[in-house]
Amino acid sequence: MALLEIKNVNVRYIMKDKKVHACQHVSLEIEEQDSIGIVGESGSGKSTLASAILRLLPKRITQVDGEILYNGRDLLKLSQEEMNALRWTDLATVFQKSMSALSPVHKVGSQMEDVYRVHFPNADKAEIRKRVYQLFEIVNLSDRVYELYPHELSGGMMQRVSIALALLHNPKLLVLDEATTALDVVTQSQILREIMNLEQNMNLTRIMITHDVSVVASTCKKVAVMYAGRMMESGETRDVLVNPQHPYTQGLLKSFPSFKGEKNDLRGIPGSLPDLSQEIPGCVFADRCPYTTERCRTEEPMLRSVNGKSNWKVACHRVGGGE
Repeated sequence: MALLEIKNVNVRYIMKDKKVHACQHVSLEIEEQDSIGIVGESGSGKSTLASAILRLLPKRITQVDGEILYNGRDLLKLSQEEMNALRWTDLATVFQKSMSALSPVHKVGSQMEDVYRVHFPNADKAEIRKRVYQLFEIVNLSDRVYELYPHELSGGMMQRVSIALALLHNPKLLVLDEATTALDVVTQSQILREIMNLEQNMNLTRIMITHDVSVVASTCKKVAVMYAGRMMESGETRDVLVNPQHPYTQGLLKSFPSFKGEKNDLRGIPGSLPDLSQEIPGCVFADRCPYTTERCRTEEPMLRSVNGKSNWKVACHRVGGGE
């Protein structure tokens, strides 16, 4: 059984006079100790999907339906108390803006103590300090960081603190939302290596939200490509990125520079995202796709298996027996 099953999930943001369909009919399976990268341009619904999994979307302005099964339990049907019990212990996240993740007027150690006591209120300082020191060693931080304030840390150090904070209670599933985007390439590479080591040593399952295809290519076993709230293509990284089937995946890869092999001109994808408050009868990528037919504008493509591989799926009429 998969650790996490996302089944036909829809997320809508409720505005005064309209509803924005941020995610539509999204389905995905994540096995235990998988590492999956969810990629796509800004506005594709990646972070919205991650927030829906963690139940972090404000109820007042969002509607979420479908099923998000974690070890067979539907997270969308859990009470707030049951969901709170799972956060940090089973499900944890590292947000994009780590520099603003902690209070600037309290020491790092003090804040980590507060988080630890959410689930273990009677833990003493010595126990917490020992656990935090263990995690600091894993993420390559000095023990002295415990007594420092956030403003005394570099961006890379703050990112490592955020990762240590997320790992405080040995979660099974870790979501990283653009967690290395603001870092220089050397620091980013170091942190990504440490994350991959963590997966082996702590039996972690990782979801990485990113717009950087190279991060997924070098650190993830699987990849899922999203556009305008829909899943366009998903499968093993070596399949999807080496032989992309969906025109959007192909366009993403052409817009990314290659450091090996033949040097090709970079090409952006013409056009922009559709208005997600409007109903789109056909393929959401039709207006930007070079292969669009009349069928693409009137009939929404369903996810189909590619080359007989059940775990490689593409939502395009041209693939898997389509046109």
